[in-house]
Amino acid sequence: MFALQFPGQGAQSEGFLHRLPDRPAVRVTLEEASQTLACDLLTLDSASALRSTVAVQIGLVVAGVAIVRALADEGFVPDISAGLSVGAFAAAVSCGALSFPNALRLVRKRAELMEAAYPHGYGLAAISGLSEAQIERLAADQMREGAAPVYIGNVNAPRQIVMAGANDALSAFVDRARAAGARRATPLDVSVPSHCELLADAAEELLGFAAHLPFDAPKSVYIGNRGGRPLYTADAIRGDLAGNMRHTVRWYDGLTAMVELGARVLLEAPPGQVLTDIAHEESPDITSIAAANSAFDRLVATLHRRLSADG
Repeated sequence: MFALQFPGQGAQSEGFLHRLPDRPAVRVTLEEASQTLACDLLTLDSASALRSTVAVQIGLVVAGVAIVRALADEGFVPDISAGLSVGAFAAAVSCGALSFPNALRLVRKRAELMEAAYPHGYGLAAISGLSEAQIERLAADQMREGAAPVYIGNVNAPRQIVMAGANDALSAFVDRARAAGARRATPLDVSVPSHCELLADAAEELLGFAAHLPFDAPKSVYIGNRGGRPLYTADAIRGDLAGNMRHTVRWYDGLTAMVELGARVLLEAPPGQVLTDIAHEESPDITSIAAANSAFDRLVATLHRRLSADG
């Protein structure tokens, strides 16, 4: 089985939309997005534009859908689609649960709500080498000492966890995690406290907005963020997309589910690499590929070879 993974915020880099494959499907996707949002999508990946959460989130969804369509033209349609955080919106398009224009409208609203709620002073930090239980104890200790709370935002792997909160609190937590033996602890290039209760009000507003957009039951498997399990109904996917800014993303559970379902080739959409690295480490028997690391023709050849070998 073939699974597509879509990266979340933090995967972006200057010029990433300009590095998408030069294929008709990509050009059509960029034009459709530009028309839907009444802007030139290719202006959203400049260094200055990427300081905006709105530009970053829209750009990542566009890149994901562009690669879905380019691969479909080559005969590759994923059996499973899974996206980390904002990547889930591209996954919903990939599995047929949400139209591309409506995904763009929904993700723009999401990003605007997140940015308005926390325009500065908040973000994320990645901690490697400590378990979720250890992280929870450290966060509780810090809060008991009178510091602002930090929250578990993503569980990407058993010992790779992303924390959310105010920058000062995150900085203190990074020091605490290093002292407790973390292999790595560092802030991420994200300017909002994603996937925690700080965004509860924004998530409720987004759910109201999403209620007016049509969703369909997925035509292939969609892996949810909050539970890391397959979701089978339009309403379940609507709730997952609208609420994922508020709840911890259980990415490792989702990866486990994909493997349990029979995924043997995992492809990460541009511009990501992190999900591929996680899959390499946690599921070494599975073929994991980052599309951003290969020329498109070479990627197509690799997929043909790997999927044929898989049987």
